[in-house]
Amino acid sequence: MENSVSPTVISRRRALTAAGGVLAGAALAAHAAPAFAAGSSDADAIVVGGGLAGLVATAELAAAGRKVLLLDQEPETNLGGQAFWSFGGLFLIDSDEQRLMGIKDSRELAWQDWLGAAGFDRGVDDPTGQDHWGRKWAEAYVDFAAGEKRSWLYGLGVRWFPIVGWAERGGGLADGHGNSVPRFHVTWGTGPAVVEPFEKRVRAAVADGKVTFRFRHRVDEIVRTGGVVTGVRGAVLEPSNAARGKASSRTVVGDFELRAPVVIVTSGGIGANHDLVRRNWPARLGTPPKFMVTGVPAHVDGRMLGITEAAGGRIVNPDRMWHYTEGLRNYDPIWANHGIRILPGPSSMWFDATGRRFSAPDLPGYDTLHTLKSITDTGYDYSWFVTTQKIIAKEFALSGSEQNPDLTNKDIWMLLSRIWQTPEPIERFKKNGADFVVAPTLSELVTGMNKLTGDGLIDLADLKRQIDARDREIDNPYTKDVQVMGIRNALAYTGDSLSRTAPIHKILDPGAGPLIAVRLNILTRKTLGGLQTDLSGRVLDTTGTPVPGLYAAGEVAGFGGGGVHGYRSLEGTFLGGCLFSGRQAGRAAAAAI
Repeated sequence: MENSVSPTVISRRRALTAAGGVLAGAALAAHAAPAFAAGSSDADAIVVGGGLAGLVATAELAAAGRKVLLLDQEPETNLGGQAFWSFGGLFLIDSDEQRLMGIKDSRELAWQDWLGAAGFDRGVDDPTGQDHWGRKWAEAYVDFAAGEKRSWLYGLGVRWFPIVGWAERGGGLADGHGNSVPRFHVTWGTGPAVVEPFEKRVRAAVADGKVTFRFRHRVDEIVRTGGVVTGVRGAVLEPSNAARGKASSRTVVGDFELRAPVVIVTSGGIGANHDLVRRNWPARLGTPPKFMVTGVPAHVDGRMLGITEAAGGRIVNPDRMWHYTEGLRNYDPIWANHGIRILPGPSSMWFDATGRRFSAPDLPGYDTLHTLKSITDTGYDYSWFVTTQKIIAKEFALSGSEQNPDLTNKDIWMLLSRIWQTPEPIERFKKNGADFVVAPTLSELVTGMNKLTGDGLIDLADLKRQIDARDREIDNPYTKDVQVMGIRNALAYTGDSLSRTAPIHKILDPGAGPLIAVRLNILTRKTLGGLQTDLSGRVLDTTGTPVPGLYAAGEVAGFGGGGVHGYRSLEGTFLGGCLFSGRQAGRAAAAAI
């Protein structure tokens, strides 16, 4: 059986496969060279997209001595893309931080979890299958996360908060979806600190004349000459001083054509394009929500997917996507319909819009997509947390660098203040957010919930019956209530008991109040499918053949292979997927030029 192969053999095989891809890329590039007259190129490579994957690929190309044009339709204020706004979570395996917390992890356990989450089932063994390269990328990525990922980033100055988070705890079986152990490493400095070392490398390369920024350059076409990619064409947009994340003008003031033997597409996903999200929404996730909040800036529009497909690239797994179920409407939005996700601990009770409590695996922090389907099956676009002040003080975190000033600004004293007080961003949302109801009694809470939605769906007696039943399970150290089991399991992990799980208590305990209800909206976020690529990041056509000179990395490529995650993510793997695929594509392209 394949899983019985030793990690050493697997790693060697992956390395040989990657090396073969690089050599093949070099051969293709050599074949393509006659399409260019001497001196006719504007650069050795063009990178389309200034997000994390684009910065990593550009840094690798520049380090290899290649001249690069880095294009982005947005102004320079958006350099770093979505990664800047992220919480900075990274998936690492058997790390120093895990060992410090007493976590016993291994490459084998992580690979078991990845396969259980991914559920690859679309032509894995067929070189033209949709999952063929995604699975290969997954195996290579797990090797990376268990190997040099931490030391590589550490050498670039990246550091992590010492308490490892436990995201996506899964559906209940050892070989099913979910992380068997905590693996979510929060970067000290959050998303900006992940972007920083690569932005510094690229800016240094700009100073050295190896990289040229071309902001406000919107690519509309990837040019092919004789079947070989030879550059890009597009529109120059008017200058913009829009702040990071704010929508910028689309007024065209000119056009451009740039030539290079390599084009790397790193343009991100489709999360801000709700029409495209709904068009690709799979039946297995129920009916597409009529209302969603948006977890990414407006420029995450998916344009380059169709443009790259028109140049011969193949899009696979477009129906695979990752949207969160715990979205809040931002009371102080940066972009249109700006949504923020609650990263919940395990204790809040979760109810559908009608007041029916969800069962396993639809528990806070367990199985995102299963819960998404359970919500859409109700016929409503929202659900509810019913919780206490004691729980939100310890367990609620908000996604995004701007919602975590203590971690983002590396402010130790502000971070320590979480021990004795509810984090200020949580309190601000509780006070100002449109989705919060706070009340001293359950009766008043239900009145507020029904007033907030206008649906009048919550019945006080029925909600009280369910909460009372749960509260009776707290009287003993054992229980049949699976969520209470999960809380006790979380408290057995030192990291959760220190920072992410409130002492177990009854919801209706007056000493834990006030009571809080939070309306949870569907939040668009990540595209899991995309351009199919081999392990060198070369974009493949429908026959499985690389399109000469064309590469892709990051979310536009499904974070590698057109879908490294399969159907589900283990979290902390989106930034990591940009890092790994950007590095692979940059190094392979540099070798091929």
